[in-house]
Amino acid sequence: MIGIPSTTLNSSDGPRPIPIIGMGTAVSGRSDEVKEAVVEAIKVGYRHFDTAAFYGTEKPVGEAIAEALRTGLLKSRAEVFVTTKLWCNSTERHLVLPALNKSLRNLGLEYVDLYLIHWPLKVNYPHIKIPVPKEYVTAIDIKAVWEAMEECQALGLTKSIGVSNFSCQKIEEILSFAKISPAVNQVEMNPLWQQKQLNEYCRANHIHLTAYSPLASAGNSWGNNSVIECDVLKDIAISRGKTTAQISLRWLYEQGVSIIVKSFNKERMKQNLDIFDWALTQEDLNKISRIPQRKLVYLLGFVVTQPNDVTVEIDSKL
Repeated sequence: MIGIPSTTLNSSDGPRPIPIIGMGTAVSGRSDEVKEAVVEAIKVGYRHFDTAAFYGTEKPVGEAIAEALRTGLLKSRAEVFVTTKLWCNSTERHLVLPALNKSLRNLGLEYVDLYLIHWPLKVNYPHIKIPVPKEYVTAIDIKAVWEAMEECQALGLTKSIGVSNFSCQKIEEILSFAKISPAVNQVEMNPLWQQKQLNEYCRANHIHLTAYSPLASAGNSWGNNSVIECDVLKDIAISRGKTTAQISLRWLYEQGVSIIVKSFNKERMKQNLDIFDWALTQEDLNKISRIPQRKLVYLLGFVVTQPNDVTVEIDSKL
């Protein structure tokens, strides 16, 4: 079994370890495969599983963990790190705790290790699905929501709290009143969208950055093959005898972030963990730093609108 190193989160009750690589479960129409994939991932060595109310995969993730405990693959619940997220239709103070309790019931767990605000938006739309008509999207009362998140941690229902898809400006707002600072900001990050400013800001404020879409996978509804097909990464991979995916993941690791990578293929699961006993050269890093930048995950995928309409304006203020 491949060992995965951990880093530490800044938590109100002391440092907490988070595995450097976690398995993502954002799937489209394939939730029946999640349980089997998570069990296989545990066998390979994964110990961090990332889900969300929006994904609809909390239940199979929980079932897989229960099976792993029952069969001895895991000795205790404490061996796994579980992240889930608050969806935008519950970003009101009185809805946060009920939403987390529902997620815990789905997972069959007494607590999660990390609870994130999925997006800095309020969606006045009862269904957890996309796209959302733009007239249902409004601004979030972040102070009220963050107070509720802090309450969830105080109750012991989550060990740490954080955010996802938040800009420096939005995090600065939280830090102006928070009793508990965000432990994590989970954002799109890969060699084609390097998030240098955000990474520096989060590091300066002791907020750990976690990268999703590290390979810009076409397996996501929003994805494509832009990372895997990047000529710069391909050339480095050939010269190092690695896969292009491994080059991208190793680059992220060297930026000091943790990574959420998704594959249900057992061999690729193993390959994605094989990034810790080698390093990129300074020449490799210089080449990657010059790759033209392109953001992949926009709210245009979530909200019904026209290109260059109000959604882009909302996105620019996240």
